[in-house]
Amino acid sequence: MTIKAVLFDFSGTLFRIESTESWLRAVLDAHELALPEDEFKRAADGLEAAGALPGGSTHQTNVPAHLAELVAVRDVDASRHRAAYTGLARQVPLPDERLYDALYDRHMTPDAWRPYPDAREVLAGLRERGLPVAVISNIGWDPRPVFVAHGLDQYIDAYVLSYRHGVQKPDTRLFTAALEALGVAPGDALMVGDDRHADAGAAELGCAVHFVDHLPAEARPDGLRPVLDQIRAAFT
Repeated sequence: MTIKAVLFDFSGTLFRIESTESWLRAVLDAHELALPEDEFKRAADGLEAAGALPGGSTHQTNVPAHLAELVAVRDVDASRHRAAYTGLARQVPLPDERLYDALYDRHMTPDAWRPYPDAREVLAGLRERGLPVAVISNIGWDPRPVFVAHGLDQYIDAYVLSYRHGVQKPDTRLFTAALEALGVAPGDALMVGDDRHADAGAAELGCAVHFVDHLPAEARPDGLRPVLDQIRAAFT
């Protein structure tokens, strides 16, 4: 197989969201609020268990019945995305009602995200070889400011975002849009992602698929390098 383009997932693949503790503390600090350490730990643990941090837990297993339908389609538009995640967060008591929207707003800021250690090396290597790159993400907001702030936007040729197309992975229409944006056939593209359900949708079109582990950035220093190794081997 000759790879002529690469598609990447965003969260858990190229970037990792901050920890739930960091997320909560940043918002409390911004509102000049403090919790006793035991209450803070209880709140952070509760938010983690609820899957309230977008980009954190890949699958919510304890979704309340009244949110289940909304959570299932949260990535098809911005309003549902916000409603789903603020709804999950509201399962955990916090000292100020404003914090739920503030937590959601925090996760969209560049400071909440960290590129995986090898992301720049791999993206730059693909650019050096002339391979176009698209980011294809189930998401409710535009992550381009995150890429710009971390200096990675220069390596991305197209962004295909579920909330703008009204469908979410594994729907093949999202992958088709990415392939069309790059001008390549499915059999010439490699999809790289961390979700073995959502990202596997690319395989239905005939794309090759490479999975990485959904881990904190420090625990996955070189998970993307096999992608570049595969490309290098094809060029030698």
